[in-house]
Amino acid sequence: MRGHIQTLIFFIIFFFSTISISAQLKNKAKEALNNIVNEKEKIDTVKSDTLSRKEKQIQDSIQIQEMMLQIQEMKLNEIILRTELEAAQSNSTNDSLRKAAQRQRIDSLRALTPGVPVIINNDTLLVLYTKKGGLTAHNRAENIQKTILKIGQDYSIKTDSVYILDSENLSDIMYGDKVIFSVTDQDALWHNMPRNELAQRYVPIVAKKIAELKKEHNILRVAKRIGLFILVIIIQLFLWKGTNYLFRKLRRKIVWVMHNKLKSITIKDYEFLDTRKQGRILLFLSKILQYAVILVQLAITIPILFSIFPQTETLAMKLFLYVLDPVKMIFTSIIKYIPNLFIIVVIYFCIKYLIKSIQYIANEIANEKLKINGFYPDWAQPTFNIIRFLLYVFMIAMIYPYLPGSDSGVFQGISVFVGLIVSLGSSSAIANIIAGLVITYMRPFKIGDRIKLEKTEGHVIEKTPFVTRIRTPKNEIITIPNASIMSSNTINYSQSAKEYGLIIHTSVSFGYEVPWKQVHELLIAAAKNTPGVMQHPKPFVLEIELHDYYTLYQINAYIKNADRLAQIYSDLHQQIQDKSNEAGIELMSPHYFAHREANPTVMPPEYLKKKNENLEE
Repeated sequence: MRGHIQTLIFFIIFFFSTISISAQLKNKAKEALNNIVNEKEKIDTVKSDTLSRKEKQIQDSIQIQEMMLQIQEMKLNEIILRTELEAAQSNSTNDSLRKAAQRQRIDSLRALTPGVPVIINNDTLLVLYTKKGGLTAHNRAENIQKTILKIGQDYSIKTDSVYILDSENLSDIMYGDKVIFSVTDQDALWHNMPRNELAQRYVPIVAKKIAELKKEHNILRVAKRIGLFILVIIIQLFLWKGTNYLFRKLRRKIVWVMHNKLKSITIKDYEFLDTRKQGRILLFLSKILQYAVILVQLAITIPILFSIFPQTETLAMKLFLYVLDPVKMIFTSIIKYIPNLFIIVVIYFCIKYLIKSIQYIANEIANEKLKINGFYPDWAQPTFNIIRFLLYVFMIAMIYPYLPGSDSGVFQGISVFVGLIVSLGSSSAIANIIAGLVITYMRPFKIGDRIKLEKTEGHVIEKTPFVTRIRTPKNEIITIPNASIMSSNTINYSQSAKEYGLIIHTSVSFGYEVPWKQVHELLIAAAKNTPGVMQHPKPFVLEIELHDYYTLYQINAYIKNADRLAQIYSDLHQQIQDKSNEAGIELMSPHYFAHREANPTVMPPEYLKKKNENLEE
């Protein structure tokens, strides 16, 4: 109502001033015309004798034009005044309409807009709804809070009162020469009351809060807080010393128990933990417990120290939350993770018992209790290993989405990085694995077989996905990558010996003077007398080459035990020497026979004596 009355008074004053201005303009126009007529008469009388009629006409026309210009200028001024009056009337009407529209809009939004409260020490002083200039309601609330706290926490003895300083558009709430905050017309519209009345309502609230803060921050109260601060530190020092004393006694007790009470922990014949190791573990746990107790004490004491002073009270809560929030987050995460953990456990046990059932079938096939056509028993264990690996990979793929943090970019990036490193650095390893799989299903050998790989000969003692290990007859352990085995020839003596009988063979040369039939009988007899040589099939002799001075014979014999191959060869060579000596035949190539004239026969004496006796007969 007060704003409307002011607007109406302004309109009345402006209207009368406009009427008076118009009357003044008319009076001035009459005076100007009278002056022009009088001047014209004077000029006519003075210059009547000197000027001609034509010149008088020209002067009259000029004067008439000047008068017309002055009249037009006065009309233009009147139009401008009328336009300003109409604009003022329309602005007043627009302002009233705009304010009515704003009030209607604010009434509709008041129930939906909560506003921004100004809170100091858990007390809500006022609520802001609108911005002021470039400051939002939140910024205004923060500034008001900081200003009041700064005034209330001032330790100076000087105090001022809270009052209102009105201006055209604002009502400033002041403390001394400081502006606490300003009440705007928009604030008044939101609270549905005049601006000055709203400011008057805020003054006692702000003054009361400043008085409370001043009382809270006086010198005596500060001295009490300092005393309490020192007291808490002293209590914490006593607690720290007491904790150290108690744990020293606990460690001495642990040492006594270690020497007098503890016994070694054994699993079957293995001593898992002796008394000394148990004592060290207990001492370590006591140290950890001591540090944990001290940390708990500090976690309680430090927030108490910071909460003593109002300036650090918010920091105390933050420090307390720094300790509480991680613990709360861990327990919350564990509780939320329990359903996923249950799913992981179910998946694990399902895969575990599936693998056990497959392992049972593999063992039955390996022991030849269960026979499958086309599936060899030695394939059972490697096939089981492959299936087990694939099942574990499948289990990991199923469990992966339920792992904590699996959906984070860091977790996924680490997984990709590890996979990239494995793929780049395992080309040869993967080649050996593939070769190991191929070797397994090609079945060129198995554990215990005697084989020959290029120049390496021995027994297979181990097969892994990457390498194969062979023990030579000299007990040398040779490790060969599976990829190398795939690219070379493999001779399996044991498999041939078991299935067909392995044929051993050695070559012996005799001169043409020795009948070939005698040589055949001699070599076959030597083979039959060799331990480990099979009697059936019978040994046989092959005449390999006919040289200039001698014939090269090859004795072949069948054996079943390839593990004794070196020993059987040694025994066969001994038997050939014995049978040759018994038959009186020299084991030598006759290259130097022609050069020996009177030299004695190269034979053991007992065989030479027997030969001479046969010659005499």
